[in-house]
Amino acid sequence: MSGRVVGKVALVTGGASGIGRSCAEKLAAEGAFVVVTDIQDHLGVEVVGSIQKAGGKAEYVHQDVTDEEVWADVIEGIKARHNRLDILVNNAGIGIGGSILEMTLADWRRQTAINLDGVFLGVKHSIPLMRTSGDGGSIANISSVAGLKGSANLAGYCATKGGVRLFTKAVAMECANAKDGIRVNSIHPGIIETPIWVTVGATTNPGSNTPPDLDAMSAMAVPMGVKGLPEDIANAVLWLSTDEARYITGMEMVVDGGLTLR
Repeated sequence: MSGRVVGKVALVTGGASGIGRSCAEKLAAEGAFVVVTDIQDHLGVEVVGSIQKAGGKAEYVHQDVTDEEVWADVIEGIKARHNRLDILVNNAGIGIGGSILEMTLADWRRQTAINLDGVFLGVKHSIPLMRTSGDGGSIANISSVAGLKGSANLAGYCATKGGVRLFTKAVAMECANAKDGIRVNSIHPGIIETPIWVTVGATTNPGSNTPPDLDAMSAMAVPMGVKGLPEDIANAVLWLSTDEARYITGMEMVVDGGLTLR
């Protein structure tokens, strides 16, 4: 451990796998106490066990990010146990691919509830606790390159991630105006090797849930020629959580190997 976030308390939603797990492990390795939340209880407990085995500090809490009462309970629990919150990583999300002509309203609303409403609720309920310490804080909202540009067969996903992008900027302005020291930024992953690709397989193979070949996709579309890893996003989250990023707010941090340059 080099201790870049020692003494800080972090909350990572969707922390049981993929980017969320990597963020939780990275923050814990650098000294933060990490509260991992998810609906995948078995995997969440496994993540916490792995962190503790490595010498870090963490706990797991079951959380459906679309439920406001649960959000209130999660934050109240953090206040009771730790009396502070310094870092929020709004990571929980899903991807539903396919033609907008075939997407059901139920799927549209489910994706919006998790990807956008969940971020809104996280920010709404976390900021008051962040403010009580007087030390400011960092909120990292995980968006996507799909929140920067459109993509065929991902219209619903693009809508939610684009919403996260501008929501982040508005909240960053609100916190800056309040002079509360809370910085709010969005992170935009490109082609990252995570489980979400199983559910967005229809973008490259309509009618199929078979995950695409990320290596082939990256070789063709990414200027650097390779796919990204969850740790690449975790490194960005870590940096934004440190005092090194004290003057950074409202930023779109794109981590995509140059994908959006084309």
